[in-house]
Amino acid sequence: MAEAARPIDVGGEGGDLPPLVASRRTRPKPRRSFGPDRLEPFVHPEHRMTRSRAFLASLFALALASFAGGLAASDTLTPAGARDFGIARLKYGGGGDWYEDRTSLVNLMHHIREKTSIPVAGDKEAIVEPGSAALFQYPFVFACGHGNMKFTSQEVENMRRYLTTGGFLWVDDDFGIEPSFRREMKRVFPDAQLVELPFSHPIFHQLYDFPHGLPKIHEHDGGPPRAFGIVWDGRLAVLFTFDTDLGDGLEDEEVHHDPQEKRDAAARMALNIVQFALTQ
Repeated sequence: MAEAARPIDVGGEGGDLPPLVASRRTRPKPRRSFGPDRLEPFVHPEHRMTRSRAFLASLFALALASFAGGLAASDTLTPAGARDFGIARLKYGGGGDWYEDRTSLVNLMHHIREKTSIPVAGDKEAIVEPGSAALFQYPFVFACGHGNMKFTSQEVENMRRYLTTGGFLWVDDDFGIEPSFRREMKRVFPDAQLVELPFSHPIFHQLYDFPHGLPKIHEHDGGPPRAFGIVWDGRLAVLFTFDTDLGDGLEDEEVHHDPQEKRDAAARMALNIVQFALTQ
């Protein structure tokens, strides 16, 4: 399996943005919220924003004022409406263990800081429910679990609105969530299908090249790792990673004692997913 890093122009030393300058007679302009313009310096030209540009621009235009208190990133959750990129975990109903992969997103956010120039808000994911208005404050939502996923009718409507207006949902199967996930996605997208993504899909060829698709992290059912997606209006709105367990590979080493090469592969694929979600 080849996972060589591909060079990317990160738009300047360390990826820092130049400070805004104001004349004596004008008030300083507020910093732009995290959106397409701030992504341009560090993404590959082939992966510029297309249909999701309008959503991300409007989403981050709703950004709240910078969170106060002078706390270090290590002390903060990703705030709703943050100007920088953040991740939210989906707290779904039905009895499934939505809270698993407990250290995975913290580690993913650390990798984003270390390996990309994407500005990250906080160091721990937020938690959102599928029927909440807060869902729309996060462009990237993650879900996992072994058991049952169940949405109410109102949650189905809210999830559909979120996903059809530019939101992105990544669901990583911990072994057991697939039947209920497929059932609920059919309620959210009754006219769309979960389709298997080919190895040529750009999600496998972002910061790192995965010519054979998803890496295999943990053995579940004896089959190969597979990636499925729901495409809406030409944009990948839902990603389902199956029989791979990227979330386990992202956990702290002492959780599963995975070898370093497995943990590296999981981190690299997760970085590809984040970049693709933000630039498709």
